[in-house]
Amino acid sequence: MMARVNRGNSEQPRFSMDQWSGYDVSRKRLVSFLAERRVSNPIVLTGDIHSNWVNDIKVDFDRPDDPTVATEFVCTSISSGGNGVDRPGGLDAMLSQNPFVRFHNAQRGYTTCTVTPSEWRSDYRVIEYVDRPGSPMTTRASFVVESGRAGAQEA
Repeated sequence: MMARVNRGNSEQPRFSMDQWSGYDVSRKRLVSFLAERRVSNPIVLTGDIHSNWVNDIKVDFDRPDDPTVATEFVCTSISSGGNGVDRPGGLDAMLSQNPFVRFHNAQRGYTTCTVTPSEWRSDYRVIEYVDRPGSPMTTRASFVVESGRAGAQEA
């Protein structure tokens, strides 16, 4: 994942060193390039972490008032990791530490992306369970990025 998500707290921050957080200088250099070139609304697609996320990408996550440069959509796994959960433990605390996280859950499913000249739309399709047949599928959340405007908006 490109966003630098603090999984600890302000006194003892914790970051995944197996994601872009472990390469913060390189990530800042890449996002700075996008900001300096004024790319209007870049999209980052990410997967392979078995959870859903929507993140506004900043050059410096320690300055939350800085402008959003890009939007990241992270897709869960279809069936790996068991049934998953809608609200992972500690979700409210994690969201309070990371105001750029627009959405997060750990249900199973997939994400569809529809791109038109006016917007990018991601629909997070999830199922209740994977351990037996017949699970209903629902759209858990939908977000759009409008053309020329970086940052995710709930649809």
